[in-house]
Amino acid sequence: MKIWKEIEDFKVANPVVTIGIFDGVHQGHRFLLNHLIKAASEVSGETVIVTLWPHPRLVLNKDPENLRYLSSLEEKIYLMEKAGIDHFVIIPFTTEFAELESCIFVKEYLVDRIGIKNLIVGYNHKFGKNREGDFENLKLCAGIYNFSIDRMESKNIEGVKISSSLIRELLNSGDLALANEYLGYDYFLSGKVVGGNRIGRKIGFPTANILPDDSHKLIPRDGVYAVHLEINGTLFPGMLNVGLRPTIETGMPIKTVEVNLFDFKEDIYDRNVYLHFRKRIRDEKKFTGIEQLREQLVIDREIARGMLEGK
Repeated sequence: MKIWKEIEDFKVANPVVTIGIFDGVHQGHRFLLNHLIKAASEVSGETVIVTLWPHPRLVLNKDPENLRYLSSLEEKIYLMEKAGIDHFVIIPFTTEFAELESCIFVKEYLVDRIGIKNLIVGYNHKFGKNREGDFENLKLCAGIYNFSIDRMESKNIEGVKISSSLIRELLNSGDLALANEYLGYDYFLSGKVVGGNRIGRKIGFPTANILPDDSHKLIPRDGVYAVHLEINGTLFPGMLNVGLRPTIETGMPIKTVEVNLFDFKEDIYDRNVYLHFRKRIRDEKKFTGIEQLREQLVIDREIARGMLEGK
């Protein structure tokens, strides 16, 4: 997949295009992307994803403190490449860009620079100034600039309409299993291993603290999880605690993401990793002391090992 941050020299034969944020690149998105790939193959064309970054809510200052997304830009690129997309175009989102009317955007970007032949949009797609670029508006633009346009219906699983907001709700509530089903893969985050207070090492459960690459990345509900840590393409099994560590923290609590890898001795500080959330084990809770915590961790480790068998 080729990544474009400048499109002045963009030249692609018969580009078949879709536009969106595609947070999480979940099964609903994949439903549209598969249609995009099929449509491109029918005209000997190439698939083109057009996305906006930074996230519009950050630029427009719409409650940025509470913004949490399923995939950072780098994670989105990774998922799009796995989906088999040919071209990924990143258009810088600015306050000036936000004032563009949808049909002007279509002409200046999709027609003049990309040379669009076919546009495929989702069932609820809207963009442009005041989000006036809905399907009916885009059909008028397509007629003016001589390209075809198709609208996809929503992707439903057992009657449920799949959306990024629904998956965020599931992760925040602790329903990892259903979130992963709707994603079509196990939720993951990319980050770096950073130093901690090494208390886990003292009780026989050394942990690696993971700092997400993007501060707006959604971290699932506090608790204990069975996970794999991916290091240079190799998966290592372990268990993860997300939360405030109430049993051992005595000062101002800080939320941490700490993974204990099974039978692992390597020093991985400062390494870039992917953390894959496989199964949820339990909520985080406060124990009477370190010894009771250690006893529970022994139980959690055996549960996690069982959950990860065959993964």
